[in-house]
Order: sequence, then C-alpha cells, then structure tokens
Amino acid sequence: QVQLVESGGGLVQPGGSLRLSCAASEIIFGIGAWSWYRQAPGKQRELVASITSGGSTTYADSVKGRFIISRDNAKNPIYLQMDNLKPEDTAVYYCNVRQHWGAQYWGQGTQVPVSS
Repeated sequence: QVQLVESGGGLVQPGGSLRLSCAASEIIFGIGAWSWYRQAPGKQRELVASITSGGSTTYADSVKGRFIISRDNAKNPIYLQMDNLKPEDTAVYYCNVRQHWGAQYWGQGTQVPVSS
C-alpha cells in the first residue's frame, strides 16, 4: 500500500512563505494527477492545486498568484510553494495522488496555521 507523507507545515505569520513537500513510500505508476487539498476547521476539504501527468496545473481562485504546485519524480511527487500567506489559508493540507484508473492515495495531512 502506497503511503504519502507531507512535510513542511508549521506556524507562519501573515505575509510569510512555506514550502510543503509530499513523499511517497514507493514509486507510483500510472499517475493521472497530483494534488494538494486543504481542510479548515469546520469546513469541507477543498482542492487547492493540481498538476496532471502532462504538466497542466489548476489552482483554486483563492490561491492563484500566491501558490505554485510542482513535481519532482515518481517517488517524491509534489511540492506546494505558498507565498504571501493569509490567515484564511489556515488549514490542514493534504497530498493526493490519483492514478489513471481511479485509485487514489492520501497523506495524513500537515497543519499550516497562519497567525501573528
């Protein structure tokens, strides 16, 4: 069973930056897309950013121009560079990988509190 592990979260002040990383326990084949989701307290999980195997990216409107998703290789799939963080970005951030045939994997999440 593939495991995804996020890292890089932590307390940051408004206007600050963080870089989240997601590492896989093994090489993942047949990837359709890598994504970052987040879930704020009392809210539903939402898509933050996604990158397909072809390199196309999608961002939530709330993070466009501030966040960048990128990928490395099949075992260490994705990063999320977050700049100009705002208090409303406070959430648990989850890594997700979806294979072409529909199977998907989730990380355990990493907390990102944005507060002064």
